[in-house]
Amino acid sequence: MEKVTAGRDALGTFAPQFAELNDDVLFGQVWSRETLLSARDRSIVTVVALMASGILDSSLEFHLKNARAHGVTREEIAEILTHAAFYAGWPKAWAAFRMAKEIWTEEETL
Repeated sequence: MEKVTAGRDALGTFAPQFAELNDDVLFGQVWSRETLLSARDRSIVTVVALMASGILDSSLEFHLKNARAHGVTREEIAEILTHAAFYAGWPKAWAAFRMAKEIWTEEETL
């Protein structure tokens, strides 16, 4: 996974400790432990957790793109979001599907 600098970019001077924890610990140390859980699987877990929490903003969009970059297919994300909808809530799934549909384009085959 490429180095994430979102924390420093957005909050570096305002909240430097939070930015460091975001970039170096969460995205540096935790996401790099691929021998324990692949980046693909971490992406899936993160997408579902964000959707279930109702975090349907740019954070979810980033992690949907990240899931796609780590090999989650259009068919898989559709199944993941459908399954999670029964636990997280139908309206949250609708919002996640709107984002996913823009990321996994219609040109891709199932």
